[in-house]
Amino acid sequence: MTTVIGVSLTGRDVLMVGGGSVTARRLPRFIEEGARVRVVAPALDPAVAALVREHDVRWIARAVAASDLDDVWFVHTATGDPHTDEWVARACEERRTLCVNASDGAHGTARLAAEARSGDVLVGVVSDSGVDPSRAARLRDAVATLLREGRLPVRRRRATASGHVALVGGGPGPEDLMTVRGRRLLAEADVVVADRLGPASVLSDLDSDVQVIDVGKRPGHHPVPQERINELLVEHARAGRRVVRLKGGDPFVLGRGGEEVAACLAAGVAVEVVPGISSALAVPQAAGIPVTHRGTAGAVHVVNGQATVSPATLAALADPDATTVVLMGVAALPRLMRSALDAGVPEDRPVAIVESGHTARQRTTRTTLGRAVDDAHAVGVSNPAVIVVGDVARADLLLPAPAATREGAGP
Repeated sequence: MTTVIGVSLTGRDVLMVGGGSVTARRLPRFIEEGARVRVVAPALDPAVAALVREHDVRWIARAVAASDLDDVWFVHTATGDPHTDEWVARACEERRTLCVNASDGAHGTARLAAEARSGDVLVGVVSDSGVDPSRAARLRDAVATLLREGRLPVRRRRATASGHVALVGGGPGPEDLMTVRGRRLLAEADVVVADRLGPASVLSDLDSDVQVIDVGKRPGHHPVPQERINELLVEHARAGRRVVRLKGGDPFVLGRGGEEVAACLAAGVAVEVVPGISSALAVPQAAGIPVTHRGTAGAVHVVNGQATVSPATLAALADPDATTVVLMGVAALPRLMRSALDAGVPEDRPVAIVESGHTARQRTTRTTLGRAVDDAHAVGVSNPAVIVVGDVARADLLLPAPAATREGAGP
């Protein structure tokens, strides 16, 4: 019968006997934990030698001796010689020192579990009888997959004195385009402050007692001002809760994430930012538009369509080697196009307007700078939409395409 326990080896002496491939695989675990590791072996595998040099691990270049086992917390023996490994294991037992014996079919007084980590959760898999590392590793990998997908109940149940805020970029909408870290933080959250354009489908996977606060903004309708959003993040974190600010795209790309981080830091609240795929990149991609393309465009200018058309934006629109991507620009399309034309940008500069990218409602309108306003009005373009200006918006850039200026859903 085996009892699974957790042992902290940080700052404690660990002895590894043997310098072969098994030591090469397992030495990094002890190094990462911050143990004081010594390796005793007549020779070292090249991978072990590299670890010893890189991490300043002490190497004793000889066979193991009884004195090496004195005053250590933990021993791992993998010499490749079953008799030597068995002697080390027996000597450790006499000293009441935990020992892993890595010889095939052998056991010491301890075993190394196949580990899966998710934030501050560590899951270990061992066999209760017999040694079957392949089975343990496969089970570990299955658990790790569920942890990455946020499908296991990793949310804390014990209250903490201080909370935490994570700004999570949800990407362009589909939940499988979120990052692994973002999914894990959602699974741990007590409170989720969610935007309208974030991946809303993931909210249905949360525990029923997770508080979801909808702060979604629509054009001309901001029911929760940004200042109040900042206050909500701070209030819940100060109450000891783990807060996720779930945003569409990337928090730092026209997402006001910087303001939210500043508010948390000013209040002394721990905060982290998890990047997401910005709609400035992902939505054109969904329509088959690369924002850069060798020989066509080597620079990208991302602009908030609600802002005043700046000289930098006009310069990007006029540059035939640049792509201008406009977010939140449907209402401002007439003003933007007129400013570009007045600045001398050619009327035939290609334009693509991609609505509801990465959803079943996606639609792409291909047009030109001179016709963009009329064509958008004719088809009833609406938010959310991303506007792409530049030669990368040509319908025939990647593959021959019909001459029609408007397309249906999809690339």
